[in-house]
Amino acid sequence: MPDTAPDATHNTTHNGDASTHTSPTQALPPLLAGKKALVVGVANGDSIATGCARAFRLCGADVALTYQNDKARPHVEPIAQEIGAEMLLPLDVTQPGQMDAVFEALQTRWGRLDLLVHSIAFAPKADLQSGLLQSSAEGFAMAMDISCHSFLRLARRAAPMMTEGGTLFAMSYLGANKVVPNYNLMGPVKAALEASCRYLAYELGPQGIRVHAISPGPIATRAASGLKEFDVLLAHAASEAPLHQPIDTMDVGLTCAHLASPLARHLTGSTVYVDGGLNIMA
Repeated sequence: MPDTAPDATHNTTHNGDASTHTSPTQALPPLLAGKKALVVGVANGDSIATGCARAFRLCGADVALTYQNDKARPHVEPIAQEIGAEMLLPLDVTQPGQMDAVFEALQTRWGRLDLLVHSIAFAPKADLQSGLLQSSAEGFAMAMDISCHSFLRLARRAAPMMTEGGTLFAMSYLGANKVVPNYNLMGPVKAALEASCRYLAYELGPQGIRVHAISPGPIATRAASGLKEFDVLLAHAASEAPLHQPIDTMDVGLTCAHLASPLARHLTGSTVYVDGGLNIMA
């Protein structure tokens, strides 16, 4: 279940000219050379998780990807081939045993892990679109389990493999901290996810493991289509963000690559906005 939100599997760096938007991927330094990265949440080539996987490979990391089920695999397999992923593994976080199998495969192949990206979220459509007040207990619990607690379950398994320290990333959205019309129950769920990142940063800091929530601006992904009037969010971001430039998945990936590198070795527990400055606007 790739991320269901404007951050939904939820970007490029700019050259200073507000009229030009380019991705500086031709000559990236090998900031992550030798690192082992697990990226969870790839649905297709437009996923935020895909941007992270591409950026990690461009910076020298070895990458493993997961796919949700047999229906999703044909959409993820070409991405694995494109980036030269070392492993492509099934993972539905609602299915007992699949998460253990993923980490057993990682342990067998690599023996350690350095980076983990959690870019999955889900809420039943009826609960997502009915407003928070009308959301069902079952729908809210499902959204919280898949979108938030699954990150904790992944972290619990990843931490023992991060023997040389590491970095964990979870994808959030501005609606965790401010009311975004039509984001509804995902707002409280993402708020819980961001709080979880802070508490994990505290608990895992002594092991040299850093944790960040990444909060991208609206990006047109398949999962984002689950939100009502998503085109309004995109238009608002384009007109109101100080940089007045669209965000794409490589922006998110390159930000994560930087935060996972030695250049950001003393940064942890933060929510990092990759939104052209939209979050500072009233």
